[in-house]
Amino acid sequence: MPSQHVEVERKFDVTDATINPSFEGISAVARVEQQPQQNLDAVYFDTPDQRLAQHRITLRRRTGGTDAGWHLKLPAGPDTRTELRLPLTESDDVVPEELRDTVLAVVREDDLTPVARISTVRTVSRLIGADGEDLAEFCDDHVTAGDLSWREWELELSPGSGDSGGPDIALFDRITARLLDAGAAPAGHGSKLARVLDVPERERPKGKDSIQRALLEQLEQLQGWDRAVRVDTDDSVHQMRVTIRRIRSLLQSNPERFGLDTNPEPLDELRLLANILGVARDAEVLAQRYAAALTELPETLIRGPVRERLVDAARERYDNGLRRSLAAMRSHRYFRLLAALDELVASAGPASDTHHSEEGGTLDAAYRKVRRAARAAARAEGEHRDEALHRIRKSAKRLRYVASAEGAKKISRAARDIQELLGEHHDSTVSRAYLATQAAEAHGTGEDTFTYGVLYQREHDAAEATRHQVESTLRALRKAVRHKK
Repeated sequence: MPSQHVEVERKFDVTDATINPSFEGISAVARVEQQPQQNLDAVYFDTPDQRLAQHRITLRRRTGGTDAGWHLKLPAGPDTRTELRLPLTESDDVVPEELRDTVLAVVREDDLTPVARISTVRTVSRLIGADGEDLAEFCDDHVTAGDLSWREWELELSPGSGDSGGPDIALFDRITARLLDAGAAPAGHGSKLARVLDVPERERPKGKDSIQRALLEQLEQLQGWDRAVRVDTDDSVHQMRVTIRRIRSLLQSNPERFGLDTNPEPLDELRLLANILGVARDAEVLAQRYAAALTELPETLIRGPVRERLVDAARERYDNGLRRSLAAMRSHRYFRLLAALDELVASAGPASDTHHSEEGGTLDAAYRKVRRAARAAARAEGEHRDEALHRIRKSAKRLRYVASAEGAKKISRAARDIQELLGEHHDSTVSRAYLATQAAEAHGTGEDTFTYGVLYQREHDAAEATRHQVESTLRALRKAVRHKK
């Protein structure tokens, strides 16, 4: 597995005549240590159309210096990137599979080949605190790439430089001011490779089209959560599934505009992908739910191998579901879906006044679905009641995403409250069904099933509590919609 590092860094343009700054007078800096000069040689890899660079991702094989190896840098916020590292491999031009897999949502089925070679002569100054801790590194780089050559400064802040264990942004700003006073200017590029290739970032939709902007943001989120799922980051399956559903809801808000009235395949593929991820997600929820519930129960009420059947088995189901999800995310079908979504956003027709107006064509349509689902739930009885409440949740979820894209914050918050309330109800319903199944299996082997009954009753009580709150949350939504008009 690649090692992971957080890089908090700023770059600066300087000329050959610029004199290096002094760090005297910065109270946090007790001393400055000069390091031996480094000669770095890096070969950068990308797709033929330089897709990684468009997404501000860099992949290189570096020799020389203290961190020689394969480096994959991923954007993680302002001035921050996540860097994955692997040792040098025998092959100079074959990207390690672990790094390629991380960016498959961007690369898809294209080859990763060398696109640039950059050499750097680097002088490093380490800024040390009073307790001997590393605060930051100042790098003076003389760079050569083919016929290009330039000088630049890099200032990298130690991730643990702050009192709370995070980066000390105030110190970062003070040192930055010192560099600017010395004659530096904020770099006009995000990386050395970006300067060499001169690749523009992905285009944003122009104008004030809220749905199109929201879709592009969600597609970028999807690629970020895709990377997180591949390294099994906590809650990543859930967040990727949520993002898929947001994309689907936004597309469904105006299917004609995106050509989905005649070709609904992308919507079907999104639903299928969400369902595949749902196997792992549902197991994750159950494992967490039962682990918490069993922790709260007195030991005298826990009888038989309940933890093994409920918690351990659910975690095993999660692992199996994750493997199935990753198989789907490495398939041609998945890459074709990502390409189709990119095309839908890029070629979308103009927003229709009928479906996408400020007074709320799209918003009204989504709200009407919530009202219809609520009326149906009021008439439902017995076992049909749970499914009817779940339909309210699904329609509220779509309303939430559309309202958020439209900037209707109060409606979005009210719809979110309904979604979360009925999400808890749905989890309780799923849990009761699972408990009944496990209790029957335990009974068949002669195990004590008392604890399953205790947990079942807890879930029943939790579901009843949510049912009593449904009407009040629907009233809050009606109020938010009325105030919008």
